[in-house]
Amino acid sequence: MMRARRIGVTALAVLAMVAGSPGWASAQQASDVRPLASPADDGDGLPPDWRITGEGSSRKLVWRSDERVPMGDARVEFYSGDRLLGIPAPAKDGRTFRLGLDGVRLDSAQDLEVRAGGRRLDAPGDTSGARQAVTVPERLPANPVDPGKPGTYRTVTGEYGLAPVRLPGFPEPVEMQAVVVAPAGATGSRPLALFLHGRHFTCYKPDGDIDGEWPCPAGSKPVPSHKGYLRDQKLLASQGYVTVSISANGINGQDWAAEDGGAQARSSLVRQHLARWAEWAARPGTAPAAVRNAPKADLSRVLLVGHSRGGEGVNRAAMDSLYPPPAAQDGYRGPVRWRIRGTVLIGPTVFGQNPVPDVPSVTILPGCDGDVSDLQGEVYVDGTRGVSRGAALHGAVYVVGANHNYFNSEWTPGQAEAPAFDDFWEDEENPDRVCSAGTRTRLTADQQHKAGATYIAAAARLFVAGDDKVRPLLDGSGRRAPSADPARVLTHAVGARRGAGFLPDGPVTVTGGRLCSAVDPDPAAACLGPDTVGAAPHFAQWETAPEAGRRAVALSWTSAGSAVRVRPAKPLDVGGAKNLALRVIVPPNSTGTQLDVSLTDISGRRQTLGRVKVDGLPGSDRTASYWAREVRVPLPDAGRTALDLRRIKALELTPRTRSGQAWLMDAWAWRPGTPAVREAALPRVDVGRTTVEEGDSGVRTYRVPIQVSGHGSGKVRLYVVDPETGTAKNRLVTVRPGANVVDVPVRVEGNTRYGYDLQHDVLVKAVRGAVVGAHRGGVTVRNDDPVPTLEVTPVADRVTEGRPLTWRVSLSEPADVDVDGLFALLPVTGGAELSTKDVAPEWLEENSGEQPDPERPLSQVDGLYLWVSVPAGRTSAELTVPTVADTVAEPAESVRFQLAGQEGEPLPGAPVVTGTVLDAS
Repeated sequence: MMRARRIGVTALAVLAMVAGSPGWASAQQASDVRPLASPADDGDGLPPDWRITGEGSSRKLVWRSDERVPMGDARVEFYSGDRLLGIPAPAKDGRTFRLGLDGVRLDSAQDLEVRAGGRRLDAPGDTSGARQAVTVPERLPANPVDPGKPGTYRTVTGEYGLAPVRLPGFPEPVEMQAVVVAPAGATGSRPLALFLHGRHFTCYKPDGDIDGEWPCPAGSKPVPSHKGYLRDQKLLASQGYVTVSISANGINGQDWAAEDGGAQARSSLVRQHLARWAEWAARPGTAPAAVRNAPKADLSRVLLVGHSRGGEGVNRAAMDSLYPPPAAQDGYRGPVRWRIRGTVLIGPTVFGQNPVPDVPSVTILPGCDGDVSDLQGEVYVDGTRGVSRGAALHGAVYVVGANHNYFNSEWTPGQAEAPAFDDFWEDEENPDRVCSAGTRTRLTADQQHKAGATYIAAAARLFVAGDDKVRPLLDGSGRRAPSADPARVLTHAVGARRGAGFLPDGPVTVTGGRLCSAVDPDPAAACLGPDTVGAAPHFAQWETAPEAGRRAVALSWTSAGSAVRVRPAKPLDVGGAKNLALRVIVPPNSTGTQLDVSLTDISGRRQTLGRVKVDGLPGSDRTASYWAREVRVPLPDAGRTALDLRRIKALELTPRTRSGQAWLMDAWAWRPGTPAVREAALPRVDVGRTTVEEGDSGVRTYRVPIQVSGHGSGKVRLYVVDPETGTAKNRLVTVRPGANVVDVPVRVEGNTRYGYDLQHDVLVKAVRGAVVGAHRGGVTVRNDDPVPTLEVTPVADRVTEGRPLTWRVSLSEPADVDVDGLFALLPVTGGAELSTKDVAPEWLEENSGEQPDPERPLSQVDGLYLWVSVPAGRTSAELTVPTVADTVAEPAESVRFQLAGQEGEPLPGAPVVTGTVLDAS
């Protein structure tokens, strides 16, 4: 990466900096760009491309990329080490991202990171590709029923556009535009499939310029992302489904400001369209032509298909259809006149980690996803375990060699109307052995889209049509759909007819192995070590770490025969089940891991059920390939075994290969078939946010606004984040509507000293018998005291070379936080100017990243600024420029500097500070 201009940074602003002019100090605005780590902090300065701008409540942490960051579905996130600082707002240039620092505590500058989908954006990644030979999964046996084959109906295509709608929190209205593909000549009511695209560029110009604005500026056109699923729609329409794909550019152009990334807004938009379809079904004469030309839609049989953030949006729409959201958050407040039978989530985001447990789902995970690259959508499977009835099937479909974008033809180069790109990030000098174009594992765009269409149709046939013959394609049974060839597609699932389970998330004891944490920054506790090549979708990080209740069982062995025993708190009943199904992770590209699977009942009788063989997925440093393969062993018939299958106390896994590693995600008593799903009446939890003033004195107590609606009672885990340390404490809470049981008090002590805004954050995740809508909120306490005025006076501003130039920076009163200022170097107008060889080399490098050679005046050094930090509680600090002595006879040399503005430019009207260095000879 190119070295960017270093504009120093750290805490907060000053109102003014002057040289011996207190009157000017009280009247003028201060510097708003300053260092993040001062010498007093023992910091090494701000990393390249970072700075802080603004003051008070407008203070922002800014990162600027050397290249444009494509607008995608993964959130750009700022981290300090493993602590999430927040979600920055993108600028129009696509390179600059700003995070408001209301209540955000910054640690060492060296810990700052920018991530998206688990991938670093602010530093070159490890692009070494796979470190061993890449394995390609064996071709699975064909399923007897192939849902990817076109049906018998011709299709008809049309579009409609309605008046835009306003959604809470979005200043601009959002379009109501869609493309309809339906079966021609079909009679009777037909099930409806609705598609929602993800977050992409919103506008483009004929010259190829693209941006994320909304509404689109003059001379540009909206990117038709909603037309990117026409092939999927035509396949479903040929099979008798009415399909509609809706546009969401208006949300994409504004969702950066939404705390949930726009999930609630997308849900509102989906339900606005469904409400129109319900009206048109009741009154066909009021429908647009595209709808009138289609068969009547049966709103009792609806499939929702969402891509990326659209996946999170349709998940929220399914939740909101069953458990209404708070009216103030929702953009649709009418009746629910439809029933969601299932969802298909393509490379989805899941920022809230709040899947709907009682609505069946299929999550497509692209093995070469370069956008949502941590494959966090796995949470739509794992996160449903134990939450509700467990009857709904939740399957994951891992598509080897698929990227994020090519499921949408409007995001695919050569097919799109607007500019498009391959989202998998490449290193031309070091191509990836799994995902670079042309490898034997990477799919072409057409191959990928065909596979996607096939598995969307499989979900429609299972969830909507109720055809159990396609279930083996989605539930880990190890069957393939020939229509998706040559794609290698692997699946696993939870729910459906799985019964009692060995679940490491629950209260279990493990001997011979270890319980490991899915999300924990401590390498000793984490499931994957810091030297792991690649990542695991199951262990995608949430918004706090460590996180309780997400675990696996880690196995590691150097010789065969050492058993790992997993014992649940209570004996399990596996009687009547056909198989024991296990989800097991092994390292990518490994082959032939073999494990014996045994059960022990409460009487101590033990029986080995069989041996399983598990191969790893193709993987590299740039993929999330630590993904669980589903394997099964038959359970004995109750009449032919001594085991008491109704009271099993332990599961044992015994490695039969010489050495290796594995991780057990879970194990279940499995039965074939797809049960009918009946949604449970559950309480819903939504966390709000309130903003209060600090006040000048006294202590006030405020409460985080947490709303519980719905029915019944359930358990959620509540995380309360300390605003000073960023660490979170959690507790298990029972929730029920109408009861004030989720009480999070926030004590606010007022004073008259300047300080940071403080943000007290609360996060909630469902554990048992509940759902969570808005998962994050809290209380923001705004500082209401002015920034102290600041005065600069000379201490030693005329010195002999070898001695430091020094000024004293004084505050009018102490503050509760560091108060900092920045000066820009100005050219000397009369006489000679200090050069790079007149100052200490280490000082020059620390403040600019530059070396003394070639020699040049200080004002010509790119990124060189002078800054000072007055520590919290103190009223003064010294600003110094260390000089060096030499043997060269020189005239007196000077340095000039002036208070700097937002981008490091001299602030007009601010006094100029001067220092002079005399020759020692």
